[in-house]
Amino acid sequence: MHPRFQTAFGELPATLQSALQSYIDAPDFPAMLKAEQVDAIKQRCGLDDDALAFALLPLAAACSLAPISQFYVGAIARGQSGNLYFGANMEFSGAPMQQTIHAEQCAVTHAWLRGEPALASITVNYTPCGHCRQFMNELNSGTNLKIRLPGREPATLGDYLPDSFGPKDLDITTLLMDQVDHGFQLALTDELEKAALAAANQSHAPYSNAHSGVALEAEDGTIYTGRYAENAAFNPSLPPLQAALILMNVSGDDCQKVKRAVLAEPESAILTQWDATRATLAALGCQNVSRITF
Repeated sequence: MHPRFQTAFGELPATLQSALQSYIDAPDFPAMLKAEQVDAIKQRCGLDDDALAFALLPLAAACSLAPISQFYVGAIARGQSGNLYFGANMEFSGAPMQQTIHAEQCAVTHAWLRGEPALASITVNYTPCGHCRQFMNELNSGTNLKIRLPGREPATLGDYLPDSFGPKDLDITTLLMDQVDHGFQLALTDELEKAALAAANQSHAPYSNAHSGVALEAEDGTIYTGRYAENAAFNPSLPPLQAALILMNVSGDDCQKVKRAVLAEPESAILTQWDATRATLAALGCQNVSRITF
């Protein structure tokens, strides 16, 4: 079991500990549970979908990186597939506050990067802020996405974000988590560059068309990729670097041990991720950053 889970796991009900043990003890536990695993856990513990998601929140919050706020938020995204994806807030010392990742963004992006086509619900241990509500409004689940909070009646994103402004107001039909391939091609031999380009091809940037992707190489050679997730309200957009850091963190790797990074983006785009990517990675101790353009 990854050390970050030990305290939270020890405080779970004994029946849930027993049902989870074999999954969470796996050395490569991906901070997610597949649908068949979820079903097996529910049967052993007598929990329904919502009760299990609430019970797992302490484990999700254990993935939090909060050196600035010391405020640990966990989130569980339930995919339409039945898979459950952990998410947590992530802060980076030395980087601007704007580079922070909220727990809901983390869980949503985690699901997206694992190939989940749509979400059914988000369970979180604190009320989603306005930033997160707007971020989730970009999803193909729309305002019907279920939001679950401890001690609150079941509600939808539409209840939390009335009179919303989103992609449909701008006639955008391809939504966040829709499967896409933008078809960008480059003659590449470097595996990290290939991974960054592949991520850019799956990014969501319908407002700027500045599709971009980032690939990070960890110390052991593992590659983590992230895609740009743009938002109709602009500011809640999630940069590709943050998406890659989400996957790195939930996978149990250390975000301060990035060996090398590559950004892939258009050469003449109306905006660039380059300066922010370099600055944030520098704050994390990585100077080996390169950029490829298409």
